[in-house]
Amino acid sequence: MSAIVDKNTIRLTGSVRSSDMQSGEDGFSSTDVFYALAGFDDKAAITVYVNSPGGIATEGAAIYALLKSHPGRLDVVVEGIAASAASLIAMAGKKVTMAAGSVMMIHDPVGGTFGNSDDHSKTIEALEALATAYARVYAAKSGKSVAACREIMKAETWFTPEEAASAGFADASSAKSGSIVAAFDYRQFRNAPEKLVALAASQNWGSSNPQKAQKTPKSKEKTMPQDDAASAVKARMKAIMKSDQAEGREALAEYLAFETSMSVEEAVALMDVAPRGSDGATTKSEPEYQPPHRRMNAQGLNREPVLGLPPTKAGAGKRASLSANMKRRYGIE
Repeated sequence: MSAIVDKNTIRLTGSVRSSDMQSGEDGFSSTDVFYALAGFDDKAAITVYVNSPGGIATEGAAIYALLKSHPGRLDVVVEGIAASAASLIAMAGKKVTMAAGSVMMIHDPVGGTFGNSDDHSKTIEALEALATAYARVYAAKSGKSVAACREIMKAETWFTPEEAASAGFADASSAKSGSIVAAFDYRQFRNAPEKLVALAASQNWGSSNPQKAQKTPKSKEKTMPQDDAASAVKARMKAIMKSDQAEGREALAEYLAFETSMSVEEAVALMDVAPRGSDGATTKSEPEYQPPHRRMNAQGLNREPVLGLPPTKAGAGKRASLSANMKRRYGIE
């Protein structure tokens, strides 16, 4: 766990990872942030320090929702780096300050699917919905349009402290230097600064220094009778799929219910900031952003996954038609 509480500060360092993921690398999850926030009074003023290359996109959205829901004032200081999902987390700050020498990067969520064309289409729908939800957050902070933020995301844009402040994604830059940049293989990014790429290469971060095999933590459900465990899983899936927030966001709801381990509360919080479909109501004065039409082809299917919604090699074969299989198994319509 790298969500460290010290007086009125929370430090988030390392990768953004799911709550059930264990590895040798440093990181934090929405569960870590939830417990960190639980120790504060509602009116407490909190400063969150972020030094992260990003990670699981849905976890980043859940963490953003948790921080944003804190009733008291909450400011964010970017130390080192806030990239990918971590940049969305930074947007939760009432005031976002970039430390001297720090960088921020925003891009589209990335994911992979193992399966047929229908499986890939479902992933595209979920990624488009998630990317538009991200763009709404960036737009609310910067004052830009959702469409403009999507273009910035697609270009994988890196910002210095001054550039982030100028673009509206930060409110100020500090002369005080932040901590050392988070260890990560920045060669995976398309437009990463040369100094970060060189640092990753010199320190053997990434493929030349592979992560330790992940171990599945012991689940409390394993001590439950099998029928009770199955009922709990089914109840979680149904609660997400049948929630009011799922209306008009069916593709995203299905993805969160069947292909992530998000709690009902985390999934509902994420869907609440995602755009609805054409039949859903909208309270935004800005016209609903419509992602461009995409034709299915083979381009990019063999690309090395970066950050966002990465598949694992060990579990790739199990992801084929996962949603359909889970529905049949638990009788969810």
